[in-house]
Amino acid sequence: MVGARYLCFTSDAVISELEQGDYPHKTDKLLLVSELEQLPINRSIEEIVEVYIANYLMPRNHLGDALHLALASFYKMDFLLTWNCSHLANGNKRTHIRRINERLRIFTPELVTPFELMEE
Repeated sequence: MVGARYLCFTSDAVISELEQGDYPHKTDKLLLVSELEQLPINRSIEEIVEVYIANYLMPRNHLGDALHLALASFYKMDFLLTWNCSHLANGNKRTHIRRINERLRIFTPELVTPFELMEE
């Protein structure tokens, strides 16, 4: 159940990604996130994305990943929940992410997969 233990948020970036492609339970996933409050994207967030790309934190062809991280950092989300273990929930990237966010003087969320937040 969403929100039973956490306040959950989403963004247009997440919805746009979910709308792309053909995959199992697509309609259910879109319905689930449609009930969540959306974090607005503003110029400050766009500038953070530019810094992430310029510092090779995320590849340019994965702007969505940079945008997800910028939103979670800017809005001081405790967690950024992702299945992306290449660019986000990746232990090798955590130090680099923290360093860039410290330079920007913004919060760094915990980057976790859903498995890490599930109760047994």
